[in-house]
Amino acid sequence: MNRAIREKAAAQNIPLMDYILRRIDELARLDGINRTIFAACPNSISVMKAALRAAKRWNSPIKFAATLNQVDIDRGYTNLNQKEFVNTIKLEAERLNLNVPVIIAVDHGGPWLKDLHAREKWGFEESLSAVKKSFEASVEAGYDLIHVDPTVDITLAAGQHIKIETVAAHTIGLVEFTEHFRNSGNYPRIAFEVGTEEVHGGLADMDTFRKFLMLVKTGLAERGLSCVWPCFVVGKVGTDLHTTTFDPETARELTKVAREYGSVIKGHYTDGVTNPEAYPLSGMGAANVGPEFTITEYNGLTELEKLEKQYFSEGKIARCSDIGLILRKAVVESGRWEKWLLPGEESANFETINLERQEWLISTGCRYIWQNAEVLAARAHLYYNLESHGILAEEIVLSSIECAMDKYFAAFNLKNLNDLL
Repeated sequence: MNRAIREKAAAQNIPLMDYILRRIDELARLDGINRTIFAACPNSISVMKAALRAAKRWNSPIKFAATLNQVDIDRGYTNLNQKEFVNTIKLEAERLNLNVPVIIAVDHGGPWLKDLHAREKWGFEESLSAVKKSFEASVEAGYDLIHVDPTVDITLAAGQHIKIETVAAHTIGLVEFTEHFRNSGNYPRIAFEVGTEEVHGGLADMDTFRKFLMLVKTGLAERGLSCVWPCFVVGKVGTDLHTTTFDPETARELTKVAREYGSVIKGHYTDGVTNPEAYPLSGMGAANVGPEFTITEYNGLTELEKLEKQYFSEGKIARCSDIGLILRKAVVESGRWEKWLLPGEESANFETINLERQEWLISTGCRYIWQNAEVLAARAHLYYNLESHGILAEEIVLSSIECAMDKYFAAFNLKNLNDLL
């Protein structure tokens, strides 16, 4: 996975992500082209495969931003722990003869940001301790970046926000803990990302944003960690779960402030954004995309199911996979869809929600149940039914996900970046 670039970063004693961002800045001064790193949230094996294939075609770095819900010591909903996740990526990259930098990262690492901790109402110290163990496992597995995000406090009353001083203090503590562990084990340098796009994080206005950065800078310096500075600061740039318009003006303001501290802005909730080309123009350093690819994967499977049903009606297959029904049943029974209910839907039975919302909840909720045994069996059955008639079913699904990713590689000016690094 382009070890030469890793070796260059190591020779300069900086993390891989920091090295790539520095080179992007140098290139921009030479050719006038701003570039934004594309980060895929690895919410399924298919997404992992598609992202690596797309990165090979675009000859570009690819970043994987894995939440602790997806990949963790307990294996998360991808059924992979940190070491298994890294090895899965490495083996697939070797199979593709991939020669681009692959950056592997923790996304949203902080107390109560793992659904289990919030759902079971773990105490702060218990959740923090679990997060620290997850960070240790990530460093041991060879991750390149950790997003430190202690911005949630489930003990606060509705309408209350965690104090920015508390966010900064916990951020500093987690960075210090991680760096101490990394140094004690003589592991390679890793990059850090801080902040959140969520309002509950308290970074919703420019004054608070500046204050947060100053507090973190001062706190790290007091602990002798001035050389450990986050390359990414997450900014609220107009996008969220149900909003797809990126705000270039806000992004430019945030970027200007972050640059004063030596960081760049990272965007989250980039799924389906209507103006991705504005990201590099606004100086955005990177952007995460996740649920969009789950929906794309779901749509690919449902399209294949239509073909399967056609073959069944023609007597060309013995039994349908029923994958649509199985996916719906698995998502509903998982209860994970309840996390995404809108105001007014909280007390609703799933069947009483309007059909359009039901379809959205199923299509985005599939990421939680892709690895369920019955879902795996249904997918294998679907693929078998179609492949017995010469249809390359998995290729069709992967290609649809790659197609969704192509717009980000193109809009973010990433073509052949690998050759320029």
